[in-house]
Amino acid sequence: MAKSSLGLEENVASMLCYVLGWISGLVFLLLERENKSVRFHALQALITFLGLHIASIILMFIPLLGWVAGSLISILAFILWIMLMVKAYKNEFFKLPVVGDLAEKYV
Repeated sequence: MAKSSLGLEENVASMLCYVLGWISGLVFLLLERENKSVRFHALQALITFLGLHIASIILMFIPLLGWVAGSLISILAFILWIMLMVKAYKNEFFKLPVVGDLAEKYV
């Protein structure tokens, strides 16, 4: 199994990109310089979870409907978070629509 430039196994580093959502994605994107798979997961985590975080903050300002939509986004984000970590750990290349294409393009 390949290692990242940080000394971690590739699948472990890829999974850790998602652990703290966009924050860990940013950290791994800044620290990992060589492994394209880890950089892909880091950028996908950053774009996905920062976007969802910003959307839920904006929706908080809309009475009732915004709170319901924000709650649905939170549930979606939790399911996505678990799924992406599991797939990354299993070394399954899983590319989200739109976000995955962006991450792949800029890695």
